[in-house]
Amino acid sequence: MSYQHLISLKSRDYSNFEVLIVGAGWMAGQYAEALKKLGVRRFGMVCRSEATAGRCRERYGIEAVPGGFERGLRQLGGFDLTIVALPIHELVTAAEAAIECGHRNILVEKPGALTRGPLAELQGRADAARARVRVAYNRLAYPNLWQLKSLVAAEGGATSCRYTFTELVRAMDFDKERPEVYQRWGIANSLHVIAMAHDLIGPPENLTALQQGSLPWHRSGDRFVGAGKTRAGVPFSYHADWSSGGRWGIEVMTAENAYRLMPLEDLYRCPRGSFDWAPVGFETPFPGVKPGVAEQTAVMLAPDVEAHVPLVALQRAMDFITLAEKILGYED
Repeated sequence: MSYQHLISLKSRDYSNFEVLIVGAGWMAGQYAEALKKLGVRRFGMVCRSEATAGRCRERYGIEAVPGGFERGLRQLGGFDLTIVALPIHELVTAAEAAIECGHRNILVEKPGALTRGPLAELQGRADAARARVRVAYNRLAYPNLWQLKSLVAAEGGATSCRYTFTELVRAMDFDKERPEVYQRWGIANSLHVIAMAHDLIGPPENLTALQQGSLPWHRSGDRFVGAGKTRAGVPFSYHADWSSGGRWGIEVMTAENAYRLMPLEDLYRCPRGSFDWAPVGFETPFPGVKPGVAEQTAVMLAPDVEAHVPLVALQRAMDFITLAEKILGYED
């Protein structure tokens, strides 16, 4: 795995590729901006209504068709990459429809599903069709995370880690998603920082997880504290109190330095024997777009790079869900 391979994505030529975005919401717009930054030859969007399609044509100057993914996937023909950026309950269904329509390189927005089952079914369909399907955990393609990985490896590996995933409950819009999404909000949202931490230190070998309290929309708890050890022998702990204050963050320690991702898009270092945190520089290959989105899209268009910058395959996405179920106290 290499920070330099991630940075080298900026020097590749993407002008011959054609990409389809299934969806027209905010996240689909982020992919559209990323594709413009990459300079792909053609990209289209599948929208629900003619009004939305018209706005997309006007904003991006692209081909946009109404009628939803069932119609659009067949109407627009073949593409080098299909990006599924829909509400969570539609992600797997749309990805399966894409496979049925002959699409073989598919990026599905995170977390893919709220439980393992739909992803397992999608895995079966993808394997049968020999389709490459990845789940878009864009934070795992952050340049600062890859810089941190290289620094930690150079210093002999992580010696310990802690992370927090407190949610801004009072700022949440409870009309935006279905009730079942909020009942598994740890998978729908918090899992992104949990996955980022364990991408850095590895999956747990053992874990003791405590949940306490509850919220009307999240019965399994509002406070989450736990600790464990990864398969690589790295002890870790986590803390989240959704009824208090705080923000997402990750700290990882080596024999020489402590490093902090807080906010997750930045990187700071505190040397051993010091209390002072200082920023660590890193290169952003695609500035001006949502971090990680252009990077993971570029890897989907350059499969040879995935050996060095791995994306999240379906089995790994299922493992992330299993971990979140343990941490958040969800039933299988």
